[in-house]
Amino acid sequence: MAEGLVEGGTECAATTGLAEQPPEPSRGAFEQLSAVADAVLYEGYLLYPYRRSSAKNRVRWQFGVLFPRDWVESDGPVVPGVSGSADSWYQQTECLLRIRRPGDASVRVRVRYLQMQRKQVEDTGHRPVASLRSDDGTVHLTFDEAVPRACEVVVPLDELLDTGRTLSVGAAAGVDVEPLPAGAGRVVRHRDEVRAETTVTAERLTDDLCRLRVRTANTGPAPASGTARDEALRRALIATHTLIGGDGAEFVSLTDPPTDLAAPARSCRNEFTYPVLGGAAEDAGHLLLSAPIILPDHPQIAPESPGDLHDAGEIDEILTLRTMLLTDEEKREARATDPRAAAILDRVDTMPQEVFERLHGAIRSLAPVAPATAPATAERPAWWQEGADGGLSPTTDTVLVGGVPLGGGSRVRLRPRGRGADAQDMFLAGRTAEVAAVFHDVDGSVHLAVTLDDDPASELHTWYGRFHYFRPDELEPLEPAGTPDEPSAPAPVAAKAPLTTDSETPAAEAE
Repeated sequence: MAEGLVEGGTECAATTGLAEQPPEPSRGAFEQLSAVADAVLYEGYLLYPYRRSSAKNRVRWQFGVLFPRDWVESDGPVVPGVSGSADSWYQQTECLLRIRRPGDASVRVRVRYLQMQRKQVEDTGHRPVASLRSDDGTVHLTFDEAVPRACEVVVPLDELLDTGRTLSVGAAAGVDVEPLPAGAGRVVRHRDEVRAETTVTAERLTDDLCRLRVRTANTGPAPASGTARDEALRRALIATHTLIGGDGAEFVSLTDPPTDLAAPARSCRNEFTYPVLGGAAEDAGHLLLSAPIILPDHPQIAPESPGDLHDAGEIDEILTLRTMLLTDEEKREARATDPRAAAILDRVDTMPQEVFERLHGAIRSLAPVAPATAPATAERPAWWQEGADGGLSPTTDTVLVGGVPLGGGSRVRLRPRGRGADAQDMFLAGRTAEVAAVFHDVDGSVHLAVTLDDDPASELHTWYGRFHYFRPDELEPLEPAGTPDEPSAPAPVAAKAPLTTDSETPAAEAE
């Protein structure tokens, strides 16, 4: 049975089906993830230089857009995929849920999106114009804005396993009129109706495990055939994403599932969105964010970032510096384009020096190094200081693996980690190789450069200094070359300093 939104509201709560007030833990968890969810909601909303006249701001809203089905499939059916950068009419999340309190578990689902709003400037005769300057010098521009919408429902898990729940997540049409000072004209904001439904169901896999499905679809009528995308957006859900919380239940990571749940994790079908665990890494899996932008588990906003710049793929410091360098005329146009652009300019223009300096970067990966067992020696300079790499020799250094010292010329078998490794490493598992050098990284970790025994270009790679890199725990020492069950190693070649090219090079080597 469908449940409705509060008309025109930015948020609704549909909680019927529970005997008492819904539990609060999952609601509080949603607020902890609000910064990341808002970054998803407004990603690409308006890009630097934040002006209407900029070419990049003329083609907008590229993620999580759900159009009416007949319009988006006018040239053929949509092709499902996990990326939400493709236009669609629906979005489907499937995830695994461990049941911790049988008979008492519940699921909270919040669907969020933007509803397009046309900001039309009109002169004193109520005629539409592209721009208007009022008597106080303020410029007003016609431009497309968006209004955030959200709908939330809490459902007992037993109900989802039985019949499921469907709720309306649409938004009503509306018109707002804002008179300009001194009768200079007015600004009229139009919103078309958006019709959509979300269906939540669950399927039991074992006594304590189920698969949860959340499917949101645009159910509205399609615009006329041949309607441009900019016009069709008026009836679309934009930047659609879903927050899911579990009370008495825990979500399983689909990115890095436990070994015993790898098969059911692979069977989950996520289309035009992908779910990741939310909250801090040490938290239990009570929260999930399913977004049209593929994120890692436990995504976080950098604490140094003072506010959203609507371009998470760019560096805050660079965007801030570029925004500071806009001319006064460019800033006037940006302020007139959209209130969010004006807020960015205000934040940049008034940013304290100490806040700006924090944008330069932060080191989070350094960890204490275990005390050395060797006799005490003079303390080594920090990695950024001159002489920090003194005494290191990649071609002669060794590292112990299973009690065997490995260094240049050592024979090994490759055992890449089953989880978290480079995707290409799966093709190298079990193959034999020769160690060319040992490299110490600035974060204290060690990587060994190797060449494959059966690679016909191994000598050429060694001459160029182009290697595959593995951690010590990914290598298995072998007997010396020449034993009957192992292929012979290629002739040793003097190793040159490695080139920092391609994805094969480990980060920040200290040579």
